[in-house]
Amino acid sequence: MITYLRALAVGVAALALPFSAIAQNIHPASATEAAPFLGDWTLDLQGPNGPGQFTVTLKTDKEKVTGEVSSEVAGTQPITSVSMADKSLVLNYSFLYEGNPVDAVVSLTPAPEGKTAAQIDFAGGAYTMTGTAAKKEKEK
Repeated sequence: MITYLRALAVGVAALALPFSAIAQNIHPASATEAAPFLGDWTLDLQGPNGPGQFTVTLKTDKEKVTGEVSSEVAGTQPITSVSMADKSLVLNYSFLYEGNPVDAVVSLTPAPEGKTAAQIDFAGGAYTMTGTAAKKEKEK
């Protein structure tokens, strides 16, 4: 009976995990995994209320991936965590909108032909913007 209860508890705990997290193998991004994404990016996105442009800056600091997200509407915000989900780099940040904190998740996914798909989910997916990301060329 105890073995059955333990198995049941493990099963219930597994179901409590988001299915997407299990399927996507989400884990903290190492500096090596994030290396192709380091630098400055321009995100050209489209949402239900029209287009938006964001800038993402990613770098390493003592083997930790850090950075910031900026836009005209929300200003510049620090990235609070950097993860990998399969081949996508996932960046979490938050900002204040009309005095209320809003969580946001940026996903950068390499696509065929050297393009990178970009998506931002605001407030747990209540508002989503999708489009492309282009890495800015380094000035010489």
